[in-house]
Amino acid sequence: MPKPILIRSAAELLESILAGNMPADRKMDSYFRMHRNMGVRDRGFVAETVYGCLRERRLLEHVAAGSFALDLVAAYLLAHSYSARALEESGFRGNAREMAERLRALDKNKLPFVVQGNFPDWLAERLLAQFSESEALSLAHALNQPAPIDIRVNTLKAEREKVREYLARDGFIFEPTPYSPVGLRRQDRTPLFHTKSFKDGLFEVQDEGSQLVSMLLEPMRQDMVVDFCAGSGGKTLHLGALMANRGSVYAFEISPKRLEKLKPRLKRSGLNNVRTVVISHERDARVQRLKSKIDRVLVDVPCSGTGTLRRNPDIKWREINLPELTEKQKRILAAAAELVKPGGRLVYATCSLLHEENDEIVDGFLTTHPEFRILPVGEILSRRHIPLAADGPALRLYPHQQQTDGFYAMALERNPE
Repeated sequence: MPKPILIRSAAELLESILAGNMPADRKMDSYFRMHRNMGVRDRGFVAETVYGCLRERRLLEHVAAGSFALDLVAAYLLAHSYSARALEESGFRGNAREMAERLRALDKNKLPFVVQGNFPDWLAERLLAQFSESEALSLAHALNQPAPIDIRVNTLKAEREKVREYLARDGFIFEPTPYSPVGLRRQDRTPLFHTKSFKDGLFEVQDEGSQLVSMLLEPMRQDMVVDFCAGSGGKTLHLGALMANRGSVYAFEISPKRLEKLKPRLKRSGLNNVRTVVISHERDARVQRLKSKIDRVLVDVPCSGTGTLRRNPDIKWREINLPELTEKQKRILAAAAELVKPGGRLVYATCSLLHEENDEIVDGFLTTHPEFRILPVGEILSRRHIPLAADGPALRLYPHQQQTDGFYAMALERNPE
């Protein structure tokens, strides 16, 4: 049984995350910096417990008959092999035995969907409008499991099998991803950033779904390409590699801090065809100068992030102003589209599961932009020799089906003049 102080630490950190809007990983980093005396194993226990509570919050509230953080932590430990007696001996003064009784009597199949799926009401309502209940529960189960480690091999420096061999020599066993030809996957988390392969820029950590989104752009070596919402540059780096370090890739981002994170990654990658550009908004003058000049534009818009709940379970408990978010997505897509030259390609993407952020945005855009047409994603995947069947014109990825994060992407072409 963990030390009493660790149970209290997990509850303290959980309460802090649920009470604020800061991402859980950043809040956790800050907490551990303030508690430097905590050992590696103790930090691991606290982190695993907190993430477990975030994933299973609705079920734990049902078991604990309340929502106090300490009770949720206790319910989580009881649900994962700890006994009520051990909890009591560790100093827990709540109703551990009552919780244990409720757990033993629990028939999960008879619980409401929101409890079985561990969803907030707003997300449960939307998913049930899009999927059957059985499909939504399969999706929920996958979203509530920890994500594997996916990496993308930097093909400028090495082939996939070579990187796999190098990592195996260091004791890290990876398997090829089923769809991305440059991806490798491992189920267990591991300290890859200390490996020589990482320091030499042979790979980047990147979900397989994210890799597939970049491939939909099919950039040519001499193209001018824009990654409109580049973030810290995962897809930017992939695009530069797809172009064999030729042409030009512009990484647009409103957050200077995010682009700063791209600099060491760029240095490791060996790319010199990437230009980082901090913009103040989607219609910045630096954007307007490239109007109708760009061959390929990727617009991976800010979104609810509901497709990434395996990695970021705290997202579902945050307040999201969906109407405000979708209005921003419409504005960004319209601005990004102006950069595309006649005959060029635009890929709209999100890591969201929600129709409001996906099909509805694209449908609305096409209504007001008849100069664009849909490029069926199945044809692109076939050309790239990616063995993934597409159900309809868009790329739709789900953790319970493709074992990736949840992604949506639609490829659009501007009509030639």
